[in-house]
Amino acid sequence: MSARVLVVDDIPTNVKLLEARLTAEYYDVLCAYSGQEALDICATSQVDIILLDVMMPGMDGFETCRRLKANPATHHIPVVMVTALDQPSDRITGLEAGADEFLTKPPDDMQLLARVKSLVRLKMLTDELRSRAQTGRDMAVEDAQLAMGNINADNGRILVVDDSGRGAERLKNYLVPSHRVDVISDPTSVAMQAADGDYEVVLVSMDLVDFDPLRVCSQLRTLEQTRSVPIILVADQGDRAKVVRGLELGVNDFIVRPVERHELLARVRTQIRRQRYSRELRESVTNTLALAILDELTGLYNRRYFERHAALMLQKATEQGRHLAMVMLDIDFFKPVNDTYGHDVGDLVLKEFAERLKRSIRGVDLACRYGGEEFVILMPDANHSQAHNIAERVRAAIAEMPFEVGNGLKIKVTVSVGVALNERFGDTPETLLKRADVALYRAKEMGRNQVVFDAA
Repeated sequence: MSARVLVVDDIPTNVKLLEARLTAEYYDVLCAYSGQEALDICATSQVDIILLDVMMPGMDGFETCRRLKANPATHHIPVVMVTALDQPSDRITGLEAGADEFLTKPPDDMQLLARVKSLVRLKMLTDELRSRAQTGRDMAVEDAQLAMGNINADNGRILVVDDSGRGAERLKNYLVPSHRVDVISDPTSVAMQAADGDYEVVLVSMDLVDFDPLRVCSQLRTLEQTRSVPIILVADQGDRAKVVRGLELGVNDFIVRPVERHELLARVRTQIRRQRYSRELRESVTNTLALAILDELTGLYNRRYFERHAALMLQKATEQGRHLAMVMLDIDFFKPVNDTYGHDVGDLVLKEFAERLKRSIRGVDLACRYGGEEFVILMPDANHSQAHNIAERVRAAIAEMPFEVGNGLKIKVTVSVGVALNERFGDTPETLLKRADVALYRAKEMGRNQVVFDAA
């Protein structure tokens, strides 16, 4: 996963050390030696995550973070404070200033890189949502951007997973009355209850008896209803390796015992604020886009929106040296469906096709109805292998079960898929689409119901 990291520290040795660690993992690293220099860089450059020292002359890290989070242009950039300060009060100050994480110097390599990877992944998804909102605004629909600072983090809906009665009660007492808290002592029932509870944060104890806490996290990340719900692990000092593994699985944060009340509240508030902000963005993108840019039948974006957004996404991918996959899909033998059963049944097939398509792609991917029975998917940061896996998942989801269209009628549907990547100098949305279309035509010639890549 490529990303641009800004390292901020007034001590050049510290900057060079972090720069070397991150560069070895193929991150693009920018360096700043003061808070003001960091603000200037963020104002003029694309930054995906900031590693920020606290103790700096002039403007310290806390003030720098406050200014970043107060600016609508930079408030969405994750900030990790890396400092020698290790008191709970320092962590609380950093979190309340808007920091997304607080690491103690010298940071452990595994923990640091896991944190960076986790937060960059979140940033990329947020960027895509912001980009879609920007596209909508440019097409004269309501502005979908909401300032993070205006999101209220009170009265959150929190689930505590802990089979220790005393430990669970302590966590609950820390969080009440600021939030509404439910406790589950049986970890095997977490998935079912969490899916129905509309929770905004889940706290998972690492001390579960006879049950792997990371299995709980995995189940939460698998279910569609809880896939985006923030997870905080409650860990002991000896759980470092498992915590790192949890971060790789999609856990958002962790807190180490003995749990300090104010730190727990600060971390929970951060996650609730981020969750509500993301939800507002999603709802704004979903609900305020005019019908002029949505396909009325399937609810997917239409061709007009796709053409505008594809240009923005390709420009961004080119500037940042990232992958972008263009995928064209065409339902096999769709005309006989309309001719045999009528257009009403054909419309039901298109609706069900769109639903299966949306369930099979990533949250960051953009699916559009291009026209008739043709669909297009834009896949940011998808290389050949990732694009193939997603396209194959879509193909299988369409073919695996017949479409039920009422009155007991079931119709077997398949789809042919063509894929092109931004591998050529001077690629435009039109050339990418053309190459994907050629690959789609080859899939049809080779027998349909398959994924074929453009021969770059």
